Amino acid sequence: MVGFVDDPVPARVREYADQAVTYVRRALGVTLEYDSDTLPVFDHYLRTVPEDQASMIELVVAIGGAYFGEVVRRRLGGRWEPGGDDGEWRVVLPTGLNFSPTGFVASAIAQADLDGLDSELDAPPRMRPYVQRALERMGEVSIEDYYSLCGRLDTLEHVHEVLVAVAAQMLGKEPSDDEAPDPASDEPSGPN
Repeated sequence: MVGFVDDPVPARVREYADQAVTYVRRALGVTLEYDSDTLPVFDHYLRTVPEDQASMIELVVAIGGAYFGEVVRRRLGGRWEPGGDDGEWRVVLPTGLNFSPTGFVASAIAQADLDGLDSELDAPPRMRPYVQRALERMGEVSIEDYYSLCGRLDTLEHVHEVLVAVAAQMLGKEPSDDEAPDPASDEPSGPN
């Protein structure tokens, strides 16, 4: 009998994520555990990256993206997918919600959105209005919290839960989340 193989982690992603664990352990003396409990330590590490050293930033973005993507994948499920011509990898959650972990890490270091880097959530077209409304319903946060990977994980978890509830509604099951928007309206509530 052939055993079920879970979506494997690409070898380069695994190698980079492990390097992130090693670098943080050397720099801060703390071992990252691929979980939300040690993610604040990783956020702290990212704030120590010298912004005037482009090659170091490039390395930390690559390894950090792999590590953060693995934290999310292990917590919420999903898989790694090649992101296109740029060679970047995306994490795609079971709800179709997807993102570029390296874009999130680069934004966390810069504390800003950067031209040419994808630091936004995406979803299948039919789910985008629900994503937009879920994000609109979230409260205001500080710039530091907005760009932190802890904040990004919280956002991913919230939007993922909303999309799970929407999918359950679409399948005729009772939603598990009161925040699930009315599935009868697939139109975005604002301009795109």
